[in-house]
Amino acid sequence: MTDDPEPVDYRHWEFYFFGQGDHTPGGFNINGPAVELNYGVLPDTQLHLVAPAITTSADGASTAGGLGDTELGIKYRFVHETDRLPQIGIFPMAELPTGDADRGLGNGRTWFRLPLWVQKSRGPWTTYGGGGAALNSAPGRRNYPFGGWLLQRDFGRRLTLGAEIFAQGADTDADHGFATLNAGGYYNVTQHFSVLFSAGHTVAGDTHTFWYFGLYWTWGPEKSFRER
Repeated sequence: MTDDPEPVDYRHWEFYFFGQGDHTPGGFNINGPAVELNYGVLPDTQLHLVAPAITTSADGASTAGGLGDTELGIKYRFVHETDRLPQIGIFPMAELPTGDADRGLGNGRTWFRLPLWVQKSRGPWTTYGGGGAALNSAPGRRNYPFGGWLLQRDFGRRLTLGAEIFAQGADTDADHGFATLNAGGYYNVTQHFSVLFSAGHTVAGDTHTFWYFGLYWTWGPEKSFRER
């Protein structure tokens, strides 16, 4: 749930095929199957697209499924990492209302996430995090702050494991926000294909259980394997 400031390498591609779940005492919401596509359109600049299918269920309502909202974004790194300085970037995103809000499959209006992310690495260790604000004017929705921090370690060139703490304010008129601890990582099967996974549970605020599982491919005109 915490992101980093590192964009896709220039003229390189990333493709994810994934599922992501949020289970609460009152129901569940699953984004998936979903696809994410990222492209390094310029040095230090990445274009971003997510198109999910959604399955949702709540107490007293039947399960609904269909196309969800479409996410568009641009990640821009404006400070490169040095021995002393971290790398820093922004990643504004717009969520377009392509899902049916009446069936619980979308927000109903375009809304925005405006974060700033910071990252520093030393040896096999990498830490990153930051936060920002979400701006949402849909009925029953609220603007809210969010932020997180993550620490991960490489175990050779194939396996990376880490953990994060992430929190956000109330995003609707009916909830209270939450803080969650998640753990996960990724396994590099080949130079261009990886398996990603994470799971966690809230430690404060509203009760959520989160999970993510994804398949990741990368390619480009030059060597595209990146130790993240």
